[in-house]
Amino acid sequence: MLTDKQDFTQGHIFSKLIAFMFPILLSLVLQSLYSAADMVIVGHFGTDAGISGVNVGGNVMNLFTMFLNSITMGVTVLMGQYIGAKRYEDVNKLIGNAVAFFLLLSLVLTVGIIIFARPLAVVMQTPEEAVDLTVQYIRICGGGFIFITFYNFISSMLRGMGDSSTPLVFVAIASIVNVIGDLILVAGFKMNVAGAAIATVAAQAVSVILSFVIIKKRKMSFGFHKKYFNFGSEVPRFVKLGLPLTVQGVLTNFSFLALCAFVNRLGLAASSGYGVAQKIQLFVMLIPAALMQSMAPFVSQNVGAGNEKRARAGMLCGQILGAGIGFVIMIGVFFFGDYLAMLFTSNRQFIARAFEFLRGFAPEAVVTCILFSYLGYFNGHSKSLFVMIQGLLQTFLLRLPVSYLMSIRPDASLTGIGAAAPLATVFGIILCFIYYKRMGRSLDRK
Repeated sequence: MLTDKQDFTQGHIFSKLIAFMFPILLSLVLQSLYSAADMVIVGHFGTDAGISGVNVGGNVMNLFTMFLNSITMGVTVLMGQYIGAKRYEDVNKLIGNAVAFFLLLSLVLTVGIIIFARPLAVVMQTPEEAVDLTVQYIRICGGGFIFITFYNFISSMLRGMGDSSTPLVFVAIASIVNVIGDLILVAGFKMNVAGAAIATVAAQAVSVILSFVIIKKRKMSFGFHKKYFNFGSEVPRFVKLGLPLTVQGVLTNFSFLALCAFVNRLGLAASSGYGVAQKIQLFVMLIPAALMQSMAPFVSQNVGAGNEKRARAGMLCGQILGAGIGFVIMIGVFFFGDYLAMLFTSNRQFIARAFEFLRGFAPEAVVTCILFSYLGYFNGHSKSLFVMIQGLLQTFLLRLPVSYLMSIRPDASLTGIGAAAPLATVFGIILCFIYYKRMGRSLDRK
């Protein structure tokens, strides 16, 4: 059975959402610090080419991580619906089937990442002096991809159960291990990009091992049962939900890789400056990401319980909360982005180029909160196909074309490339609003 804190079908909506969202937000902050630690320490104790290597290599690894997160969203949504409908045996079956599936998937991806590391670095148009370092980073992280897989799966499983605090513990452990590893290997042993990659893998490994220990010691109503450790009927169900999000996530990340390639054509200063801006961008996107991760399990539990009115109210609450906080963040990034860039590098050229990008990107802090609340609501209703369609439309009709056009202009500024993101997001909001109204009329007729 769920505790009152984990049950989203009753109680004050705002307080429930805040209580669930806050640990997710802290987890995302730690994950961003975790990612930024590699850039900061390599930036100060490694080489200029190392900054580009970590940035491009990190973008490539993010593509595969996004692929995983999209599929695990299917597990989160199904789990929330089963719990809301009190189908607890189906929850146990779902967990066992998912473990078997993600174990095989992680092994396949590990082999693929290691084999295709260099072609991926070349496709990214990585600056020549950073290619070998990028390949090194990708291969080391790829070798430990099984740990990245199960960290994300376990976290999504717990969030589907209404528990966002335990994943916070896992990421806190990983963050501490990663920073210590970076300081020892990069600052101490001067291992540059290789040291950062090894620290990342070691941190994920420690986090996953401890997560299994913690879960095993707890008395949980749901858990791992050997009889369900197979490719049973739950696999096609969560894959069907997650596959559209996977397609969207992969293609969207390819668009970010293409964007990175557009910037890389402008030289090392632009590439490294954009890499610094991306680390700041991660922090800008924390509130929207926390909203979407909170909204899906909140809505899915209420969908399972047949309480559509409460699901809609939760979405509106998330939009208002997110946009208010996002406005403050937007002002800070737009006017003080150069000071934020100084946290990652002392190179003035890199700082100037990072600030260029951030001034165009800043409005994304507000509009993405509105969009992601919609997307969390639709995911909670298992409407992942629409989520995929709107994502692809905004990416390939606006984000990529505008970014490319801005990058080929004479004396191209990164500000125009950065502005492509909020422009595409506004288009996505319009699509979501239209679909929400149509979906609402359909649900009201039932």
